[in-house]
Amino acid sequence: MRKLTKILLCSIGITMMLGGCSDMNDTDKNGNDNEKVKETGASPSDNGLVSILDYNGEGYALPYGKKTGEIAEENREQIVEATITFFQEKYKTEVVVHNVVGAKDGATVFVESAGEPHFYTYAVVPVNESEKQVMTKQIWADEYQVQNAIQGGLYHMIFNQEFGQLDDYFTTLAKEEQITGKNEEALQKMGGHGFMTPYYFISTDANDAAIKPVYDLYLQNPDSNIETLRNAYEESLFDKENFQINIQLFMKEKQAEPSEEIFTQVTTDLEEMNNIPKGTYSFYLNDHFIHEESGEGAKDNSLKRAFPDYIIKD
Repeated sequence: MRKLTKILLCSIGITMMLGGCSDMNDTDKNGNDNEKVKETGASPSDNGLVSILDYNGEGYALPYGKKTGEIAEENREQIVEATITFFQEKYKTEVVVHNVVGAKDGATVFVESAGEPHFYTYAVVPVNESEKQVMTKQIWADEYQVQNAIQGGLYHMIFNQEFGQLDDYFTTLAKEEQITGKNEEALQKMGGHGFMTPYYFISTDANDAAIKPVYDLYLQNPDSNIETLRNAYEESLFDKENFQINIQLFMKEKQAEPSEEIFTQVTTDLEEMNNIPKGTYSFYLNDHFIHEESGEGAKDNSLKRAFPDYIIKD
């Protein structure tokens, strides 16, 4: 249970680590009570909420980041170059920089791997506000977050058939039902959760003994093919508590509340599917709106199947 709690904290903690706050459901950015906003008939945009269909991550922001963001933007080319070099040298991985967001004492740089394994993560470049300087030589990344990202991408690579079943399910569901997910541009600009699709992201534990040999092999030889990586996987050491698939879906219609019928259908389907990846699944069905600054979709009205009542596939 401690392992599951740790994964849960890691899966929701990135915004807090970056200086943000995901608990924006009861009050808006001006300190107004959301229930009062609803009572006055104010539109969701007045409350910092935007349509999931329109959201592309443009409004994503971190606390105390206005001035550092301005300095970072003035030195964007320098930051991009330093970030690409950092991931090449430390993690043997080519990345593309999608977004630079000011934060307290620094700039958070959101990146996407250029190939396989595919993942999103971030680095931080310290910023000296008084001297208006970006300290690219001191660039750093949280090692666990990057390891988690790469491991998630490796899981998706070596179990591509199983994940293909899961991906096809959500793609079909989005076409046939009244649900949708985040768009790709939003993932790029404020993702950072590792391996991500519009519908879910993967969390792994740093002590995941099954995938660790694959991770080590990748760092030693990033050109290893899928078969070689798959052979390094220690299936006998797999522990479902070390591997979580976090699903977040949104209602497609603007006025729709999270549907109990759809929630029950998806939950039942996941429980009954036999060819999807093994692991621990959490599932949130949200209404149509997402918070512009935090990128958070879960609210008080969201339907959830999560800690401590996960969907377990073993």
